Amino acid sequence: MIHNGAEAETIDPQVLTGQPDGRVASALFEGLTRFDPRTGRGVPGLAHSWDISPDGLRYTFHLRTNAAFSTGEPIHAEDFVWSWRRAVDPVTAADYSGFFFYVKGGQAIATGATNRLETLGIRAVDPATFEVTLVNPTPFFPDLCAMRIMAVIPRATVERLGDQWVRADPLPCSGPYQLESWRPNDRIRLRANPHYWDAASVGCERVDLLSGDSPTAALNLYLTGDVDFLIDKVVIPSELGDVLVRRPDFHSYAYLATYFFRFNVTRKPFDDPRVRRAIGLVVDRRRIVERITRMGEQPASALTPPGTGGYVPPAGLGHAALLATNAADYAVAMRAAALEAQRLLAEAGYPGGSGFPPFTYMFNAGGGGGARQHENIGVEMQASLREHLGLQMELRPVEWKTYLSDMSQLNFDMIRGSWVGDYQDPTTFLDCFLADSGNNRTGWRSTRYDGLLSAAAAEPDSAKRFALLREAETLLVREEAPIVTLYSYVGLFAFDPERWEGIHPNLTGEHPVWAIRRRVAGGARSAVASATAP
Repeated sequence: MIHNGAEAETIDPQVLTGQPDGRVASALFEGLTRFDPRTGRGVPGLAHSWDISPDGLRYTFHLRTNAAFSTGEPIHAEDFVWSWRRAVDPVTAADYSGFFFYVKGGQAIATGATNRLETLGIRAVDPATFEVTLVNPTPFFPDLCAMRIMAVIPRATVERLGDQWVRADPLPCSGPYQLESWRPNDRIRLRANPHYWDAASVGCERVDLLSGDSPTAALNLYLTGDVDFLIDKVVIPSELGDVLVRRPDFHSYAYLATYFFRFNVTRKPFDDPRVRRAIGLVVDRRRIVERITRMGEQPASALTPPGTGGYVPPAGLGHAALLATNAADYAVAMRAAALEAQRLLAEAGYPGGSGFPPFTYMFNAGGGGGARQHENIGVEMQASLREHLGLQMELRPVEWKTYLSDMSQLNFDMIRGSWVGDYQDPTTFLDCFLADSGNNRTGWRSTRYDGLLSAAAAEPDSAKRFALLREAETLLVREEAPIVTLYSYVGLFAFDPERWEGIHPNLTGEHPVWAIRRRVAGGARSAVASATAP
């Protein structure tokens, strides 16, 4: 049994946004590639191989002859054509449709510039051959093809049931598992898909993914043996993190993820970059990681974390303080940052905070752990803004589904955010803030930023490409600041390595359920994912 965190909002791989939803969808639906459990990179999935044209613009994928849905129907190239067209169609309202910007015609369709879905650069050459034409050479394209939105879904079921298609019984699944049951606010039960092309490698016949907002309850279930895995640190009490990481069954690792907050730049006074920069300057990042998160996170002023494909990010707001090597120098740097912030705020028309309207900071609330950590960070920010800028910020805790909905609809002033890299290149972070990206969620639009990313996409020289990306990120985290970054994550999961195998640390934090198996003689498939699962 795996504790999966918050209740899944949906398991439709094309519209989901939350990590709990994504873990379930990845077990049920697969694309041309799937995530390698050791590296987090895209490796052959429903396609056993692919060819790349000499100019890097055309990928020809060869589907497996035994690719099939869990209900037995074969999966053909036309199924991918239909699935990808649905995913990029604005009617679907997929926040991750920006992944199709790499495909010829994808951006025009996703942004509504054209409604001709057939102009997307894909075609079925024959039932077993799927061809993709890209806008620019994209070396990480096989990694993108492992993303949930790129998975193949059952056309007949979707056309019959519309948005309710995931409620079909049976639900045709293309991944290693099929859906056995879903008891809201309790668990999702998966059963191994006998028609999966790699059924022999699926580690557990049955898997339960438990939902719940209380990390304390999750930890107790784990410690009593009722849960086998805590697969995400949001279900681990943050106040115990520095103690738990010393246990042999709690495993900490670096991965590509950043914690930040967004401004709604369509609302005054956050439409003024000077206001946003002032707020970003006075946040005490070091205090947050030392006193609140306490698991080895690194304070950060840039969005892209260390290890993003060899890219070195620029200095963002508050970076000078992060260079301090001792407490005295840090205090001096923070005082200098506060003075600059006060100057910017006065220049924007709010000297000492005078006339600045009350505003709210929204975050997802729950039973503790990660949710309590969000609140504690909010309290820390609230105190910093009051002390240094004279601003009154109210905290607005909301439940998970409201948080996701209000963030997508820009129903907030400031809101907690985070991003886990989907592939090992800086664009997995920077593309989020393109004007037309469904993951932008700030209202910020910059033709200069979009142009820099477009130029970087067309630049074959790695050094020149990274220089363009650094210029774009400088605009994002220092000059315009629609977001303010706080720290780079560390990952943490819990399981007994003497009982289980197949879960590995990797930079993208991908831990495919199909790879997990009980340690048994001969490596036979485990009957269930938990000896105690009902």
